[in-house]
Amino acid sequence: MNKNELVNLAFKAMENAYVPYSHYRVGACVLCKDGRTFYGANIENASYGLANCAERSAIFSAYSNGVRKEDIEALAIVSEGKTIAAPCGACRQVLCELIGFDTPIYLANRGAETTTSIRELLPMAFTNEDL
Repeated sequence: MNKNELVNLAFKAMENAYVPYSHYRVGACVLCKDGRTFYGANIENASYGLANCAERSAIFSAYSNGVRKEDIEALAIVSEGKTIAAPCGACRQVLCELIGFDTPIYLANRGAETTTSIRELLPMAFTNEDL
């Protein structure tokens, strides 16, 4: 699967977002090396701290199905915002541990896209080696 196909799957996942408060939809898709894909959308809650971001929804779904860091080929995260949305701090920390530093992360909206990694997004990350 190429980058554009993965990004398109993330846009499809975004359709399932539950965002009655922010009205800001985000979708994500994890691509595994064996071709499997796992989807996530942001899910809000009236108790804001209980919301879950699209990328965490997608990666948690993958892990819940037995996927591990070494199985992941790439991650796409998309939004309908005016600018490309990057993962929040909590998501960066989760992704650091669950996808690793150098897995490609494709970020896109309807007008632009970029490729990055946790290594770029989270310098000086806190990892299990710090414990």
